[in-house]
Amino acid sequence: MLFAARALAGACAGNIAAAQAYIADITKPEDRAKGMGLIGAAFGLGFIIGPAFGGLLAGNNPAAADIETPAWVAAGLSFVALCGVVVMLRESLPADQRRGRGRSRNRFAAILDVLRRPVLSRLLLIFFLVILAFAGMESTFALWAIGQFGWGPRQIGYVFSYVGLISATLQGGMIGRLTGLFGEERLLLCGLALIGAGLLVLPFAHGLALLTLAVTALALGMGLMQPSLSSLISRRAGREEQGEVMGVSQSVGSLSRVLGPVAAGFFFGEFGRDAAFFWGAVLVAVALFVAVKLISGPGAARLAAEADASR
Repeated sequence: MLFAARALAGACAGNIAAAQAYIADITKPEDRAKGMGLIGAAFGLGFIIGPAFGGLLAGNNPAAADIETPAWVAAGLSFVALCGVVVMLRESLPADQRRGRGRSRNRFAAILDVLRRPVLSRLLLIFFLVILAFAGMESTFALWAIGQFGWGPRQIGYVFSYVGLISATLQGGMIGRLTGLFGEERLLLCGLALIGAGLLVLPFAHGLALLTLAVTALALGMGLMQPSLSSLISRRAGREEQGEVMGVSQSVGSLSRVLGPVAAGFFFGEFGRDAAFFWGAVLVAVALFVAVKLISGPGAARLAAEADASR
């Protein structure tokens, strides 16, 4: 039942790519990071309310937690979201721009096409590595916190709510202004550096102060990295292939979410509860190296040229 439920959830996970393509359709290229930030802010708001509410319903005791009620509540909220899409959401493109969209390529052809583009393929590699690290952290954090602090679901839920609060504040109200001041490329580098620093500090957190510092760095880093990287990827896709390219991006992210918990679980079980975080920090360091090479020197000209060619 567990695997069947997760398989069904995974089969329905394409809605994120559709939402990103929708935002790309209705925003100008210079406003793309701000638009992607709105999706991140929505996720952040969900992370403020969801973990705290779920932890409240599940209780403090990790041995006797009520794990059924939060699942039923989540299912109900998903149904409300479905009703909202059916009733409130209109098609993002006018009818004349939708003609010919039925002749779309299959996913594998789209992936091969994207991988042949030097800049776009490297941006997707960065996305793959960061989500691989972050998914590993998310899947082991609760187990780590139980061993490190003796916490139950409620305290862990509060931590993720704090992450959501920072993410929603940053992506909902500040990312557009920051993009205008510094550009998506610099925000991407800053975000990657913060994520790596947060993962490195986390194993040494034996008290609330250092834990707060590490979690804050992770939240700020993801808040800067995700909309900036999504915008850079989107701006390298033509208007008629936004959904296709963002779908490939989400496929890469889904692969990371498959492999990340497996790898982190292996490191957690074989080398101790801190090893998964160090492994994640190494992955983010590689992503940062790729980003620096892409954005600086000859890579910067190629980045701009590919963006111009996609318009």
